[in-house]
Amino acid sequence: MAGIVAFWALGGFPSHADKPSAAPVPAEAPQLEPSTSTVCRALVAKLPDVLGGLSRRPVTAGTEQNAAFGDPPIVLSCGVAKPTVPADAQLMGLSNVCWFPDEQPDRTVWQTVDREVALRVVVPKAADGSWLVNLSAPIVAAVPATDPGPVHC
Repeated sequence: MAGIVAFWALGGFPSHADKPSAAPVPAEAPQLEPSTSTVCRALVAKLPDVLGGLSRRPVTAGTEQNAAFGDPPIVLSCGVAKPTVPADAQLMGLSNVCWFPDEQPDRTVWQTVDREVALRVVVPKAADGSWLVNLSAPIVAAVPATDPGPVHC
């Protein structure tokens, strides 16, 4: 009995409120070129089921090019339009991936600027950008870098 109480006290029996929402996360799925589709499928296949403690969630469309984690969801989209980056933009290099952050009132939209296939990660203000580091290894493994990459990242 003492073991069960200790297990419960250490969080072994999470409450329903601790579970992430199972509802699908809205996602767009534009038609991709075959080469882009291949890269996106490879990336999504390499993504973990848990991202820094956030469970993966289903998406409404494009399971081969989109992924979502946590609640509120962090959403990765592959094969998006390349961002227009202002000349004076501050780019951030995180674990061998170069990102352009676009701060918005309720979220930050992070877009890659050094990959052959562009990626976008939408991070709600309730979370922070540190989740991007957890995505770097699968991105580096699946999405080829441009040559040469941006010189100011």
